[in-house]
Amino acid sequence: MIKTRALITLMVAVFVLPACGQPEFTYVRDKAGTTYFKVPSSFTQLDAYRIELYLSGDHPNSEAALLRAERVWSTAFDQSTRPSVDHLLGSLDPFVYATVHRLTDEQRDTISLNGLRDFVLPVTKPTRDLYMQRAMALGRPPVFNRFESLRDEVLLLDKGARGVHVRFNYQIGNDVQTFDHTAILDEKGGTVSVMLVGCQAICFRTRTAEFEKIVSTFKLLRLPG
Repeated sequence: MIKTRALITLMVAVFVLPACGQPEFTYVRDKAGTTYFKVPSSFTQLDAYRIELYLSGDHPNSEAALLRAERVWSTAFDQSTRPSVDHLLGSLDPFVYATVHRLTDEQRDTISLNGLRDFVLPVTKPTRDLYMQRAMALGRPPVFNRFESLRDEVLLLDKGARGVHVRFNYQIGNDVQTFDHTAILDEKGGTVSVMLVGCQAICFRTRTAEFEKIVSTFKLLRLPG
């Protein structure tokens, strides 16, 4: 009997140990190694290429898309059991989108704190008004409606880097989606790093503490040299 119990205990240990050995987080750095963050390993990593095409409006075969691919790194993570990049704009499960842009000379000359706020989605009033005007001109119903600002703070970081942290709601279809957006301009003014975390408002209110832990890991890395 004792031997049988010992065998059962050993078998349980064999099956449990691999599960315990799984990493708790996925650690992420952009291709240039300048930006770092981590997400729980329960998130599935996705190819963000379709998100880039959606946000830029570029045709995949255009020269603009090719040039953008040279300057932009991005990735996405979805906690849904059926992960999809479509969940960026609406899901009951958390979605994380991160991107690092090497700015053009023109962008470097014009980037501002409001530019950082509007880097992914329309946040400031002038940009929201312009978005609505374009939607009306094209005769298309706007995707983003009924903007609500929840948080807006300026970030003053080490060595002259600066950024913004904004949180806002948009009604998309029949649901309200909450977005938490952090954008950081490096000290040289040449690179913008962005993290966008989102899920439906009811999800975000319930899990705010979890999302803030993810956002708190989003940092610039200081490379030697």
